[in-house]
Amino acid sequence: MGTRCAIVIPFLLLAPVTIWAQIQPAEKPCPPAQAQPSGPSQTNPGSTSPAPPPCSPAPSAGSQTDKQKKKYEPQQTKRMFGVVPNFAAVTANTQLPPLTTRQKFVLASEDSWDYSSFIWTGILAAQSFELNSYPELGGGVAGYARYYWRGLLDGASGSYFTEAIVPALTHEDPRYYTRGHGGFFRRTGYALSRVVVTKTDSGGTSFNWSEVGGNGLVAGLSTAYYPPQERTLNKTLQNWGTQIESAALNNIAKEFWPDIRSKVLRLK
Repeated sequence: MGTRCAIVIPFLLLAPVTIWAQIQPAEKPCPPAQAQPSGPSQTNPGSTSPAPPPCSPAPSAGSQTDKQKKKYEPQQTKRMFGVVPNFAAVTANTQLPPLTTRQKFVLASEDSWDYSSFIWTGILAAQSFELNSYPELGGGVAGYARYYWRGLLDGASGSYFTEAIVPALTHEDPRYYTRGHGGFFRRTGYALSRVVVTKTDSGGTSFNWSEVGGNGLVAGLSTAYYPPQERTLNKTLQNWGTQIESAALNNIAKEFWPDIRSKVLRLK
């Protein structure tokens, strides 16, 4: 379930990336005010000299600088497009306190049981049902229900293993910390690297056992409730690879969502 969702969303988000670069003409700053000479004005009333070009006032120190800085740091939101969950994404240049074990389970629960998860599971279950992906599950309403609860369990186990259970054991931070600066390829490379590198609760970095190991546990668990024909080692490894691909694509979507929101959708 998570793979197809992760594939669709990033490509919807990243399609306009190549046209983002818009160069705005720089405004000429206003020159400092000069004292006027005393006595009668020397200005020629009949002068036809053109008016000086428009200028923008020089930025003041302090608050104005802060505002400009924030302008170039688009914010993450709890949802993408107001629907897709984005609870684990952190805005660039933001350092948050570590999550407690309870908070990690709360995060996993939010991702697992959000209303959108039930809708998306239903769509993917219908697709697999129509394609007859698992003939052993049968047809009709009962067959569709078998597809549905398996898809829902796939998504929930993925969230709990990668965002709660493994992170609690390894003391890793399951959130995605946006890079937010640099070129497109640099940021994409960063997003992909976060599959194998992550922050720890102590503020350092480590191998991402939560993502790599957690998704391995998800793939292994699925052998318990899918048909016997799907319980081979080769199939398990394929499922593990699919989960890793899903995580990578979701990272890309999270990385560029703030830019899509501010530069394409023009939202504040």
